[in-house]
Amino acid sequence: MPISSAIKGLQSIKSMQNVVKSGVPMKEESDFIKLYLFEKERTRLKNEEIRLLLRLEIVQKRLKEIQDYNDEKAVLMNQPEKSVKKQPGKDDAEDFKVMSIDY
Repeated sequence: MPISSAIKGLQSIKSMQNVVKSGVPMKEESDFIKLYLFEKERTRLKNEEIRLLLRLEIVQKRLKEIQDYNDEKAVLMNQPEKSVKKQPGKDDAEDFKVMSIDY
C-alpha cells in the first residue's frame, strides 16, 4: 500500500508546477500600487535625465573650449613667423639684464 494514499488530502496539494495563477492578483488595489510605483520611477528617471543633461552641457562646453583652442593654435602655426628681425651689428647680450648677486 503506497504512503500517499494513506494520508488524506495529499492528492489535493498543489505544487508550484501545477499552479498557473499569478502570485500578485490583478485586482483593483494592485492598479493603485502600480500607478504609485510607475510615478516613483517616472520622477526618478526625470531627475536622472536632468542630471545627465547638465553633465552633457558641461562636457559640450569643455569640448568647444578645446576645439576653439586647437583652432586658434592651428591658425598661429600656419601663419608665417612675424618675429622681430634682428638688426645687424647688435649682440644678443642686449636682451639680458645683468645683475650682481651678493652672497
